[in-house]
Amino acid sequence: MDQMELQKNYEQALKLGKQAWNQKVLKGESGYLRTLDSMLQKGDIVTEYPLGIVEIPIHKIVGTYTHSRSVSFADNYMPIMDPKSEFALKWMHLYDYHIENGIADPIKVYEYLNRFFVIEGNKRVSVLKFVNGTTINGQVIRLIPKRNPEDKTNTIYYEYINFYKETKINSIWFTEVGRFTELLEYIKQYRQMIQNEDSDKLFLSNCYRPFRQIYHEFLDTKLEITTGDAFLTFLKIYGLPKEITAEKNRNQIRNVVNELKVIDLDENYVETDIMQVARRKRVFSSLTELVIPKKIIKIAFVYAKSSNSSGWTYAHELGRLHIENIFKGQIKTQKIENIPENELAYKTFKNLAESGIDVIFSTSPTFLAPALKAAMEYHHIKFFQCAATHSYKSLTLYYGRIHEPRYILGMIAGAMTQTNIIGYVAPYPISEVVSSINAFTLGALAVNPYVKVKALWTNHWDNPKESKKVARTLQDLGADIISNENLPIPGDITKEYGVYRIHHESGEKTHYAMAIWNWGLFYEQVIQNILNGSLKTMSDNDVPINFWQGLNNGIVDVLYSNRNMNSPMKNLIESVKQSIVNNEFNIFQGPIRDQNGVLKAKPGELLDYEQIIHMDWLIEGVEGVIPDIKTLTPIDPFSYMQGLNI
Repeated sequence: MDQMELQKNYEQALKLGKQAWNQKVLKGESGYLRTLDSMLQKGDIVTEYPLGIVEIPIHKIVGTYTHSRSVSFADNYMPIMDPKSEFALKWMHLYDYHIENGIADPIKVYEYLNRFFVIEGNKRVSVLKFVNGTTINGQVIRLIPKRNPEDKTNTIYYEYINFYKETKINSIWFTEVGRFTELLEYIKQYRQMIQNEDSDKLFLSNCYRPFRQIYHEFLDTKLEITTGDAFLTFLKIYGLPKEITAEKNRNQIRNVVNELKVIDLDENYVETDIMQVARRKRVFSSLTELVIPKKIIKIAFVYAKSSNSSGWTYAHELGRLHIENIFKGQIKTQKIENIPENELAYKTFKNLAESGIDVIFSTSPTFLAPALKAAMEYHHIKFFQCAATHSYKSLTLYYGRIHEPRYILGMIAGAMTQTNIIGYVAPYPISEVVSSINAFTLGALAVNPYVKVKALWTNHWDNPKESKKVARTLQDLGADIISNENLPIPGDITKEYGVYRIHHESGEKTHYAMAIWNWGLFYEQVIQNILNGSLKTMSDNDVPINFWQGLNNGIVDVLYSNRNMNSPMKNLIESVKQSIVNNEFNIFQGPIRDQNGVLKAKPGELLDYEQIIHMDWLIEGVEGVIPDIKTLTPIDPFSYMQGLNI
């Protein structure tokens, strides 16, 4: 390559360097390449560990070791030295050598928090970044920081160290704790799938790298998550393939990117009040409307269990029957029961979408991933998912503020207990259950400051048999009042649901109250808005909509016994209920402390929607712990859904 051509390439690199340098300086930051020695303080590193020669992803080389070497480069590793300088001549010579022969000599680097800082070989890295190189061999020394459980990045890094020991993969990073452990499970599946001694390398070359390339083609804006986060999301929704290709997976990856872009906006609209039924303007004459028949809306309800074996399913089935009665001649509904609570549910959603269904209500939170997968592929179908998690572009979520009636149940339990020990049967460790335990305990403490709530877990979702077993254990621990499952199974006469007392001598139960779901009211609102054409779908609006309704519109309520409670207690229940409905009383208003005494809400501060639906701590007054959901994978299909971050 002649000198003029080399000069031209250097000037292109110099231009990129100056642009990056200016952008940093305009933000009030240093424009030079970042340095490791400026990042570390004495005592930050507990040990150095040599890894030997390692293949290093170029994009993970982010800086150099000392300041003296950084001033020749901008933050993007492009040169900023004069084209006539000795540095520029060496850079051009190295560029020419790479074009002719390829750079093979390993560099020397420190690895810190899964980022690489060059000790020797900065110009080699600069040239490779300029030509969009992918990897370079390097002699790596790992700097291991002091453990700090309070620091999320530090915790993730220690997870990464264990992940690297088993896989030798260094090109993936996550923004949340636990995801390296999740990815390792997929890699173990891949090993079994292909039965090859180089399976981990093949996982990178056949799955991750093709995904990364396609993903970045669609990513026209920077997101807060990493490519690793997006990749894990893809695997959770679409499953683990032998290979990812543009031909097979391009549309799927584009769907994931579209969802991630919306979520990254950190905006959602939470509908907490009754949906206003809008009236469509009459554009056509009444004669035209008579000539053109209205289409009958076909609606499917997907159930994890049957209505005669599950109180949860029974409540939704009552809702389906309610809208069938309300909208006779306008809609046609069907129910599909006993659908697997895992990725196999996708086949049901796919078959429904291709059968001419207009609206699908997915009634179990365990269906979230397969429902989202189907919703991203069949945009013409209105998908509604019963869950209170993230917000999605393609999938409308709906849930009830069940913690509101739970607070009132806590008041009843606190007033009725004689031992000041209340037992709480908790199904599965998700935020909806955690917030209900906390609300229940706040209610109990409001009427009885001496009460303790003992919480034990069934680790099953919607499992009355396990709930009864846990209730017996709580009795043995001294609880005279039990808070059990919300919903009874049709025909169940045991009354082991809601809040009740078990008399030790006779074994008889005194039933006080229970929380109830009135899904029919919500379904009626949705269908009326669909029929009127006023319900905005996710495809029409880039801001996701969640429905999170409560006592104010009757989606959730409290049913209590007139016979077993006195008039002052009934008056208190109605008074508190009305205060919640009128927004005069907020359950999660500070001061609120967790079990360790940490202040979670200052005096007068209100916990918002995001804080409540992601609650992962228990308040003072609760005796018990939240199980580690990662240990429950073999027990309940709900674990399949945890960590689905899209």
